[in-house]
Amino acid sequence: MAKSTFFVLATVLFSILPLITAQNCNSTVSCPSTAPCCSEYGFCGTGSYCLGGCEPLYSFESTSCRPNPICESQETDFKDLSKVQMNGTKYDGNATTYDWVVNTGTLVPSPSGDGVRLTLRESDQGTKISSTHYVHYGTIDFVLQSSKWNGVVTAAITMSDVKDEIDWEFPGATTDKVQTNYWFLGVANYSATQGASSDISSDASSNFHTYTFDWQEDYMNWLIDGQVVRTVLKTDTLSDDGTQYKYPSTPSRIQLSIWPAGISSSAQGTIDWAGGMIDWTDSDYTSNGYFWNTLQSVKISCANEDDQSNSTTGWAYQGNDTQGIPIVTVTNASTLLSKSELTNVPVQNSRVLALVGILSVFVLSGITLF
Repeated sequence: MAKSTFFVLATVLFSILPLITAQNCNSTVSCPSTAPCCSEYGFCGTGSYCLGGCEPLYSFESTSCRPNPICESQETDFKDLSKVQMNGTKYDGNATTYDWVVNTGTLVPSPSGDGVRLTLRESDQGTKISSTHYVHYGTIDFVLQSSKWNGVVTAAITMSDVKDEIDWEFPGATTDKVQTNYWFLGVANYSATQGASSDISSDASSNFHTYTFDWQEDYMNWLIDGQVVRTVLKTDTLSDDGTQYKYPSTPSRIQLSIWPAGISSSAQGTIDWAGGMIDWTDSDYTSNGYFWNTLQSVKISCANEDDQSNSTTGWAYQGNDTQGIPIVTVTNASTLLSKSELTNVPVQNSRVLALVGILSVFVLSGITLF
């Protein structure tokens, strides 16, 4: 039974660890003061390592990571890419200038003019984009067409820096259903049926549908075209020992991706889940040079939170409470990197970025076997 693909990525990265000199960070080893920020892939560094995805609980201090930029209600029409930072390595934490960052891969305007394609090539392993603003409860509407090929996965998710996660997933060539899932601190409880499947009224790859997260403090709804297809109550997630609610509750980025599950380096269960191996000789691939999904728009409606003021810039972590739940507070500290911080990435960390960048799309979605 598989867990979040954050852990799939970790397994893949294990094979290249001997090539990497950057220090690892995890629940037992924190980063040193000289490389204080723990990246979302578990390596210590500076500069961009301290931005989106920086793991505060494994960093030198919880405040080593830059604050999560505060939520902003907005709608992005992806026919206009002026608010998308196409080169993620140049992003400095300024969520005012850009609403989205391309972390890996390539965006291509849709030939029909109805949005943008996230592309998957055999050579680049897929595309991932992330919102620059974080969401801490609210509603998120994705209007998209999924991919449609065996072994290829489309995902639309929320992901927090401590690996709380809520998912829509479209695996393989099954275009009349979509899978939903959620994780608490990177762990799914499959005995509690956290994974589920829902029908779609028409082909998801040839028709645009609206997929919605209605994520509130005490419940989560998944909706397709305005109709609720799944509800999870926070009260239903209480742990067996009664000490904590295993419910996503930390500020999260919004992420969309297309990624290759049907490749030789994937576990057999992952390949089977995604419909088999990818056929790189498929006529759609050979005629276009890539596989794709099409993103038309994303609408974010932030929840009202009483602790915010006009000077609030973001959320910051303050460690864990006595039940092991991360403590998050609002802050007016800067979310930005200085120019020197943005360029001050050690050589060994640059190698990590190059290696991890190829694989980073795998962090986007959880894998559920039905």
